Amino acid sequence: MATRAPDVAPALRQARFAAAAGFFTQGLVFISLTTRLPDVQEKWSLSSVEMSVLLLMMVLLAGVGSLAAEMVATRSDSAEVLRAGLLLITVSLPVIALAPAFAAFAAALALYGVALGVVDATTNMQAVALEHRYGRPILPSFHGAWTLGGLVGSALTLATGNLGLGAAAWLAVVPLAVCFAPLLRRADVPVSDDIDVPWRPILLVGLALVLFYMVDTAASTWGPTYLDKTFPTPSGLVALATFPYLLASLVFRFAGDALVARHGVVRVLRVGAVVSSAALAVIVFAPTWPVAVLGFTLLGAGAAVIAPLSFSAAARIAGGDTLDADARAARVDAVIARFNQFNYAGALLGAVLTGLVGADSLRYGFALPMVLVLGILPLAPAFAGRRG
Repeated sequence: MATRAPDVAPALRQARFAAAAGFFTQGLVFISLTTRLPDVQEKWSLSSVEMSVLLLMMVLLAGVGSLAAEMVATRSDSAEVLRAGLLLITVSLPVIALAPAFAAFAAALALYGVALGVVDATTNMQAVALEHRYGRPILPSFHGAWTLGGLVGSALTLATGNLGLGAAAWLAVVPLAVCFAPLLRRADVPVSDDIDVPWRPILLVGLALVLFYMVDTAASTWGPTYLDKTFPTPSGLVALATFPYLLASLVFRFAGDALVARHGVVRVLRVGAVVSSAALAVIVFAPTWPVAVLGFTLLGAGAAVIAPLSFSAAARIAGGDTLDADARAARVDAVIARFNQFNYAGALLGAVLTGLVGADSLRYGFALPMVLVLGILPLAPAFAGRRG
């Protein structure tokens, strides 16, 4: 087993911590905002359909931000692009929380959408690059950092629920601080336009990622509103749709490596899909809000490892088994931000269609992912495939 040079290992550890801080920040801000959507609807008198339109705008702009991150990062440095995305969050978040007029709120939400895509793409680019340097799976821990940030954001909403949307403004100091973290700097390998990428197996893995983000975004975006509108849930407790979901997700993400090593990726994914569908059934048919909270908790456990396993599988397939280190890095970098677009396809299903289908009752909205998540069952074998 080769040993790292003494002066390299500390730098890698620092870069890993910095990238994890980026994931943490993304989860913290995103969940802090989504758990306050009832406050947003109340402040601006928005219907579920109007809220869905705003979320559609944000998701589409996140896709634009992810594509922009890919184009810029391949010509400069993913670390610098990540810093730019964090600065956009720093600027947009206080305006979202404190905007005196709806036009300012909508403009800030649009800016945040772009930043969301930039940070999504570049944090995953950093994570994949670090996983390659470490030579072992570490992506689940990065996604665990996102979940931990979401847990903190959900807890803060529970603690400051009586303060309204404005309480989220001060969180802008977090992305600003992470801008100064020692992210991984590397000389990007030029990526040619005709690089050979095995897109077919990557697309199969990507479809599973779509289904995960459909479930995840439905839960994180509409869960608090579901508790607020469907049941007589105390107003200060609507974030409980998100907090136990994230807590269960955190536990199973950090246990994900051991579960996959013991049972195999295909079995873990299939069990996760079945548990997720059953959990959504509990949510849809829940007679009381505590039962719905139990459903969200089970959902977090079932869906936890799908996203990190998807990114790991895509990077492994893209890298191939016969390429040298430089060629592998080039091909993985060419794929990872584009692969991130599956995130936003799932977000459209989860955030937008859930709201539209559930315009009269969100029970109908959550019935959609309850059925579609079972599509992971036939897709699971693609995660175990290897490309020679």
